Amino acid sequence: MEIASVPEAIEWQAQHMERAGSPNNARVLKALLAVLETDTATGRRMANWQGLTLEDAMPLRIAGGFHYLLLTGEEERLADIYAGRMTDQAAIDAMVVDIVERHDHTLLPWLDGPPQTNEAGRSASVMAGLLWLSGKLGPKFELVEIGASAGVNTMMARYFYDLGGTTAGPSLSSIRIKPEWRGAPPPQNPVETVGIRGCDVAPIDLTDAAQALRLKAYIWPEATARIARMDAAIAMAEKMPPDLVRMDAGDFVEERLAEQQEPGVTRVLFHTVMWQYLPPATRERITAMMEAAGAKASAEKPLAWIRVETNRATFRHELTVRYWPGGEEWVQLAEAHPHGAWVEWQGAD
Repeated sequence: MEIASVPEAIEWQAQHMERAGSPNNARVLKALLAVLETDTATGRRMANWQGLTLEDAMPLRIAGGFHYLLLTGEEERLADIYAGRMTDQAAIDAMVVDIVERHDHTLLPWLDGPPQTNEAGRSASVMAGLLWLSGKLGPKFELVEIGASAGVNTMMARYFYDLGGTTAGPSLSSIRIKPEWRGAPPPQNPVETVGIRGCDVAPIDLTDAAQALRLKAYIWPEATARIARMDAAIAMAEKMPPDLVRMDAGDFVEERLAEQQEPGVTRVLFHTVMWQYLPPATRERITAMMEAAGAKASAEKPLAWIRVETNRATFRHELTVRYWPGGEEWVQLAEAHPHGAWVEWQGAD
C-alpha cells in the first residue's frame, strides 16, 4: 500500500486506530492535520517529513508524546479526549493545537525515533506458531527475537497462555495471555523453550523508571488492560531481566545462526511488528541468511521463522511461518488484532 503524503499517512493511522478499538486516540491523531498548519517546530517537522511516513510510523511517534504529557500530569486536558468525554473534532483540533504550542519543545523529540510498542499480547500469536511447529519439528525450541524493544516478548516463556482452550506456559505466571479466540484452537502440542534471546538497536531497560514510563506512553490510552500487563512485565523484569542485547538485527541474526545448535532443538527467529522499520537492505540480508541456513537444516537441527506483521490493506496482523526442512514456503496460520486482543486461527493440525 502506497502512502503519497503526510496527511494521507495521518488519516490511514487514525483509521487503523479506530478499527483496532481506539477511537479516542484516533481523534487526537486526526487533530495532527490541524497541527500541520501551525508555525510550531513540531508542526513544521511533520509537514515536511521526508521518506516513508507510514513505515516510519510518524503519527504514532507523536501520539506517544501526547500520552506522555498526560502520564506525567503536564496536560490533564487530554484525559477528556482519551476517556471519550470530548468527541467534537473541531474542539479537539483546537485543544491539540494549543497543547502543541504550549509543549512544542517537549513533543518535538518524540519524532526522532520509531514507537516502541512492546506488547505481551502479541506473543499469543508467536506461541500459537510454536504449538503448530511442535507437531512438525518437535517440542524443543531456542528462540531468537529481533526488534525486541524492551524484551517484553523475550520473556514470553514465562507467561501462561490460554489460546481457545489450548494452554501453554507456567500456570502460576503473573501474566496470563488469553485473547478472544476465533476459529479452531491451535494444536495442544508440548512446547519447551530451552533458551530465548533478543536484540534491539535501541533497547529499553524496563528496570529504569524513566525508560519504562516512555514505553508505557506508546500504549494507546484506552488500552487499560495493556497498561496493566505492562506494569506486570516491568515487575517481572525487575526480578529477572530479559536476555536482551543492543545490536543491529542483521548482525544479531548472523551471530545467532553461527552459534552451535543443540541437536533436537529447533532454532526459531521471530519478530512482531518491526519488519517495516528495518532498512530494505537489512531485510534482504536476513532473508538471505535464513534461506541459506534453512538449506543446511536437518531433522536433527531444524530452523523456523515466525512473523507477526501488519497487512496494511486489512489492518490486521498476520501470523506466518516458514520452517526447514520440509516447509520452505510461508504458511499463514492466523490473523490477529494489532495488540493481541483477538486471534483468528486459520491453520490446520
